[in-house]
Amino acid sequence: MEQYKVTGMSCAACQTRVEKAVSAVDGVESCAVSLLTNSMGVEGNARPEDIIAAVEAAGYGASVKGSGSENGAGSGSSGSGAGAGTISSASADDSLKDTETPKMKKRLIWSIVLLVPLMYVSMGHMLWNWPLPGFLDGNHVAMGIYQMLLAGMVMVINQKFFISGFRGLIHRAPNMDTLVALGATASFGYSVVALFGMSRAVMDGNQDQVMYFMNQFYFEAAAMILTLITVGKMLEARSKGKTTSALKGLMDLSPKTAVVLKDGAEVTVPIETVKVGDKFVVRPGDSIPVDGVVSEGESAVNESALTGESVPVEKNVGDTVSAATINTSGYMVCEATRVGEDTTLSAIIRMVSDAAATKAPIAKIADKVSGVFVPAVIGIALVTFIAWLIAGQSVGYAIARAVSVLVISCPCALGLATPVAIMVGNGVAAKTGILFKTAASLEQAGRTQILALDKTGTITTGEMKVTDIHPLNASSEKELLTVAYALESKSEHPISKAVTDYASENHIELAETTEFEVLSGNGLKAKLNGSEITGGSAKYIGSLIGGLSKETDELIKHLAMEGKTPVLFTKSGALLGVIGVSDVIKEDSTEAIAELKKLGIHTVMLTGDNEVTAAAIAAQAGVDEVVASVKPDGKEAVVKQLMEHGVVTMVGDGINDAPALTSANLGIAIGAGTDVAIDAADVVLMKSSIRDVAAAIRISRGTLRNIHENLFWAFFYNVLGIPLAAGCYVAAFGWELNPIFGAAAMGLSSFCVVSNALRLNWLKPYDSKGDKIVKNPVTGILIEQKTEIETIKENNEMKIKVNGMMCGHCEMHVKKALEAIEGIESATASHEENQVTIATSADVDEAAIKAAVEEAGYEYAGIME
Repeated sequence: MEQYKVTGMSCAACQTRVEKAVSAVDGVESCAVSLLTNSMGVEGNARPEDIIAAVEAAGYGASVKGSGSENGAGSGSSGSGAGAGTISSASADDSLKDTETPKMKKRLIWSIVLLVPLMYVSMGHMLWNWPLPGFLDGNHVAMGIYQMLLAGMVMVINQKFFISGFRGLIHRAPNMDTLVALGATASFGYSVVALFGMSRAVMDGNQDQVMYFMNQFYFEAAAMILTLITVGKMLEARSKGKTTSALKGLMDLSPKTAVVLKDGAEVTVPIETVKVGDKFVVRPGDSIPVDGVVSEGESAVNESALTGESVPVEKNVGDTVSAATINTSGYMVCEATRVGEDTTLSAIIRMVSDAAATKAPIAKIADKVSGVFVPAVIGIALVTFIAWLIAGQSVGYAIARAVSVLVISCPCALGLATPVAIMVGNGVAAKTGILFKTAASLEQAGRTQILALDKTGTITTGEMKVTDIHPLNASSEKELLTVAYALESKSEHPISKAVTDYASENHIELAETTEFEVLSGNGLKAKLNGSEITGGSAKYIGSLIGGLSKETDELIKHLAMEGKTPVLFTKSGALLGVIGVSDVIKEDSTEAIAELKKLGIHTVMLTGDNEVTAAAIAAQAGVDEVVASVKPDGKEAVVKQLMEHGVVTMVGDGINDAPALTSANLGIAIGAGTDVAIDAADVVLMKSSIRDVAAAIRISRGTLRNIHENLFWAFFYNVLGIPLAAGCYVAAFGWELNPIFGAAAMGLSSFCVVSNALRLNWLKPYDSKGDKIVKNPVTGILIEQKTEIETIKENNEMKIKVNGMMCGHCEMHVKKALEAIEGIESATASHEENQVTIATSADVDEAAIKAAVEEAGYEYAGIME
C-alpha cells in the first residue's frame, strides 16, 4: 500500500471527492482517504504522478509520504496534520506533527481581540445601552462602518475558510468550508447593503429607516460564526492529535544512535548507518537499536514496548533481540539482522499506519451520506430563504434562517465518526501487542461467533514437558530421575529433552553412562555404574521384563487417556518407574477459553493428534468441540464447514495454518515479534497467548459500540438541528435559532465526536468483569470428520511428511517402523526436511502408514504432492 499526504480537506465531503477522483485513475485497485489523519492509502500499480494529478484536479494537494514535498493546494482549515506517518523517524515526526492547531490558536486569539469591541457595540450598546465613545455616540453610519471594518478584519484573519470553501464550489465539490463561507458572506453582504441603505436614509433625514437598517446589521454574526467555528476546529484538531498518540509513542521508541564495533573499537553512529551484519554493543539500560542476534553475553530484555508484556525475557547467545526493547541487566554484543524499515518496530508502525489508512465497512454508511450532504444543505438553505420570503418575512429574517441552516449542519461529525474510533481502538490494541492490519479486521473481530483454534503452539506450549513422575519400585523420585537423566541426556529426541530439562531444573546430578545404545523403535539402553539401564515404550519394556503388572498397566492407560506419553525406566532388569511426558497447555489457555465462552463464542480445537490425546487436551482447555486427526491441509475444509454456521475466526501460527487463516472470516496469527509480517493473517498477536484473542474481541466490540454512538450523534444532531435552524418549529413551539448559536453548535459537534472516541483509551482489554454474557446462536456444531484412506499402489515411490524427527536416531526409528509394514520395500527418512521417501512392493493403505508413524511417537502429516 502506497501512502500519501492529502492537503486542503476540511470535511467528509472533501474526503469523498478525493476518493472518487483517485479511484477513477487507471491502475488503482482501491483507495481509502482518512479525514482524521489527512492521509490516503492507495493499492494498485498506478503511478504516483497520476494519483497526485487526480487529487490536484479535484482541488486538493497531495504528496507521497516521506517525500518531503507537498503539491497543489495548501492545507485545509481543519487539518490537524496528524498523519499516519512513514517509518523513518524524521519524516514520521513531520507527518505526525500538529501544525494546524498553533496556526488556528493564533487566528483565534486575533479573532477574539477584534470580536470583543465588535460585540460591545452591536450587542452591548444596542441591547443594554452600554456607553459608546464620543465619535460613535449617536452616529449610526459610523457605528455601521466600525462594525463592518472589525468584521472584515476577522474575515481576513480566517480567510482559509473562504479560500477552501469557494474553491470547492468552483470545482463543484462543496465542503464544510463552503457552508461556513456562504453563511458568513451572506451575513456580511446583507449587512453592507443595509449600511448603504442607512446612509441613504440619513441623507433623506428618515430616522425611522435609519433605526430599521440599524437592526438589520449582521456583522457580528459573520465574525462570531468564523470565531466559533475556529474554536471548534482547534478543539477538534487537538483531540485528533491525541488519537495518534499510540503511533507517535511507537515512533518515539526508535533509537537515534547505535554503538557499533569497528576494528575492535566502540563507535557511536547514527541509526541510519547501521547495516546488516554489523556488530553492536548494548549495555544495561540501553535501548536495542536494530533487530539482531546475541553473539556474546547474556541479559534480560524488557520487550513491553512491542508485546505489552512487562516481565523481562532472558536472552542468551543465539537468541533474537528487537529494536526499541530495553536491555535491563547484562552486557551484550549482537549482530544486526534487520535494519531500517525491516525491523520489527518498523513493521508494527507500518501495520498501525496502514490500518489508519484503510476503512471499516461500517464507514460506508457515513461516506454515502457525506457525498451528498453539503449540496443538500445548500439546497435546504436556499429553499428556507425562499419559503420565508413567500411567508411574508423580511429579507433579513429569511437570510438569518438560511445562514443558520448553513452554519449548524456538520458533515465533519459524520466523516469523523468512524475513523477517530478506529484510530484510537487500533492504538489501544497496539499498546497491548495486538496488531490489526486493516480497519476492516478491527471491525470483524467483534462479530466473531465461532473460534477455531490450532492446538500445538496455540492452546499448548508446543514443547514436550514432564507432567508425571511415578517411582513404582525406585526408592524415590530422585533415583528414578537420576537414571532417566543419565540415559536421556545422550539423546536429542523431544521426549529426551523434556526429561533432561526437568531433571536439570530440579538439580539432579548427571551421572556418566557407558555403552549407550539407541534401540530404534523401542527406546534407549546404557550402563550406569556397571548396571544396565533402559528406557522406552510400555510395549518394549514390558517385553524386556516379562510383562507389566496390572497396576502399572492401569497407570499407563490412565496417562494415555490424559493425552500423555508414558516412558518406562528399568535398572538391572527391574522396573523403576514411569515418567509422563506431554505437550502441556499454556498456563492461561483455560482462563482465556473461559473468557471467550463468556463472550458468547463457540470454541473448536483443530489438531492432528489422535482422538484420545485430543479429547484429553480439549477437556483440560475447556473448548466446546474438538476435531482430531485433521491434516494441516484439511484445516481449511473444517473452517469452511464451520463458516456455514456463523462468523468464523481462525487462530494459528500463521505458517502451517495459512490456508485456514486465509479462508476464515478473520485470521489471527499467534507469534513473537519476528513473525509480525505474516501475510496470511488479518490480525497478529505479538504475545503467544490466546488471552489476546479475547482482548482483541473486547477492543473490537468497544470500538464498534463507540462508532455506533458517534454515528447516532452525528445523524441525530443534523436531523434535529437543520429543521430547527430552518425555523420548522417556529409555528408549533416558537423556537428560533440565532446563527451565532448555530455556529457554536457546529464547532462543538465534531469536537464531541472526537472526544467520545478518545474514551476508548480507558478501555481495559484484559478486564473480563465488564463482559456481558452473550448467548451465541451457535450452540452445537457436529463437525463431520471424513477419513480419506488412500491406497498406495505397488511399485510406487512417494514421499510422506513426518513431523517430530530431530536427529539420525529418529530417522532410523521411523525407517524401522515403516519397513515393518507389509508391502513397504524401503523407507528413507530426513529429519531436516521432515519427510520420508517410501518404495512399495505391494499395495499399502495410508492408514497403516499413519498408525505406524504415530506408534513410533511422531506426527504423520500426510502424503506430499
